[in-house]
Amino acid sequence: MALTTGPRSLLTRRQVRGIAAAALALAVLTGVIVWFAGSDERALDEACGGALAADEVRAVLGDSGVDVTSSTKGAFGGDRGTSLDVRCQVTAEGRGRVGVTISGAPRPRAEYGTGELYTAVPARDTLPVPVGHGWSGLLATDNARQGDPGDGRATASVLLDCAGNGRSLLITVETTLGAATLDDPATRPSFVRTATATAQRADDRWDCGARLGKQVYDVDLPVNKDEYEPLIGADGTCATVPTAARSAVSTARETARARAPREVCALGARDGSSRYRLDAYYGPYAEDARAQYTRNDGEDVTPAEKPAGRLGQSAYWAGADCPDGAPRALYLVRADDADGDARARPDLGYERAALSAFAARSAEDHGCAEPVTP
Repeated sequence: MALTTGPRSLLTRRQVRGIAAAALALAVLTGVIVWFAGSDERALDEACGGALAADEVRAVLGDSGVDVTSSTKGAFGGDRGTSLDVRCQVTAEGRGRVGVTISGAPRPRAEYGTGELYTAVPARDTLPVPVGHGWSGLLATDNARQGDPGDGRATASVLLDCAGNGRSLLITVETTLGAATLDDPATRPSFVRTATATAQRADDRWDCGARLGKQVYDVDLPVNKDEYEPLIGADGTCATVPTAARSAVSTARETARARAPREVCALGARDGSSRYRLDAYYGPYAEDARAQYTRNDGEDVTPAEKPAGRLGQSAYWAGADCPDGAPRALYLVRADDADGDARARPDLGYERAALSAFAARSAEDHGCAEPVTP
């Protein structure tokens, strides 16, 4: 039904949508917070500044009985002192929930390390896996087995490096589905497609010009704590990392390498018990991790001040410059054993060797310069 604005003036539904979109765009440009809530089709189509992949959300939640909340704050680019922060949530009672955050970086340094905006790794025990298919993204979950608590919950994250200006867009989608299971390979891609499709819309909406990936038809299962293998022969995130007799390091948990903005290699003893953990951070993840260590470690020198160094009793960091003005990548090695043996008697030579091998391979895969190591 058309809306009447005067005796002879009619607005079509498309025109109404256009006016609403223009108003939302003006609010974004002026840094104003915009909230709206509703349960109709228009609210879903216009959520997250018009960037939400509504069709993909409907595919996982259904197309009826959904409630939508959305907010937009700040602007993308320019010198307004704040960056883009877009959030929306779609809830279908009894069926599930999808929450989306779109973050535009760079952000003011004071905003880093103060919240969970860039967190996309719900648990330390389950390793996130890359989205692949040409995307810089990951899929993470607390549990990855059918029947476990949280089996129907997952976080998918996609990082877009905008063309030639050092800016980026990070799209994070938290999905909870009551009747789905990550253990089903036919279901897993649905946890990711909302993120990749929203990333495509966000790239166009904010004129990012990033290199986009392809349709996601399959994605690996996040790696559980007991899924360890011999370190010798590792060909993913632990490739080239050496074993160590003194530190009893001979097994590894790893994922494939596929341009993920967060990479993990977990090193263990023969029985798989934890010894060390290697992490790689890129883009806003690197900035946020540096801010966390600057705020929490209490050391005189931190990863925010030097490209390489030592943190505490048993931890080192390394850094590498990346192309197109991206923030310097950050690489960490930390003792991660449950009984504290690696912490109490650290093998510092091995820690540096493991970090050097891990950082060099990861930086090469991401097109970054040779890392500066401690």
